[in-house]
Amino acid sequence: MDSKQHWEQVYATKPSDSVSWFQEHADQSLRLIHNTGLGKDAAIIDVGGGASNLVDDLVAEGYTDLTVLDLSSAALTVAKQRLGKQADAVHWMEGDITRAEFSEHRFDIWHDRAVFHFLTDPADRHAYVERVMHAVRPGGHVIVATFAADGPEKCSGLPVMRYQPESLHAEFGDAFLLVAHEKEVHHTPFGTDQQFVYCYCRKGNS
Repeated sequence: MDSKQHWEQVYATKPSDSVSWFQEHADQSLRLIHNTGLGKDAAIIDVGGGASNLVDDLVAEGYTDLTVLDLSSAALTVAKQRLGKQADAVHWMEGDITRAEFSEHRFDIWHDRAVFHFLTDPADRHAYVERVMHAVRPGGHVIVATFAADGPEKCSGLPVMRYQPESLHAEFGDAFLLVAHEKEVHHTPFGTDQQFVYCYCRKGNS
């Protein structure tokens, strides 16, 4: 089963609030987005946003330029149905982030919670970073959250990478300034805890 088939099956067979990564509100992500200091017209992409509730809160707060990308059409459908008419205010993209095409310097904020750690192939991680370089404007903001070094070794039956802040930043390289990093203990719907690390970077101006 390829990655797309895997995630389509996950969202076709499980309620979106019963997967391990579910958050009723992505409070840490929201706070980091607020901390960029950008206005409600900031162009934001949520990579792997799928059925995440982050987009609901951003729409409710009045952000007007939102993109959600996910590999799974089923996950995107969950979010669209949940938002109802408000879904029309969001640009939805179905695709693989390692192959997705974006306009140059399209986004002010790139957000990813729990996608990058699934990229166990160095070539896929390189392709991901290339897309960040292309799609984020100079001086733009990059917020990426992965499993921490003491986090799970697998998720949804798939192997994952685990990171320290320094090793996660190193994947992106010197073109990105590491502004801050934080830990998160995520309480899953199953009553278990997962350790995450968030890295907030600024893309260089060149």
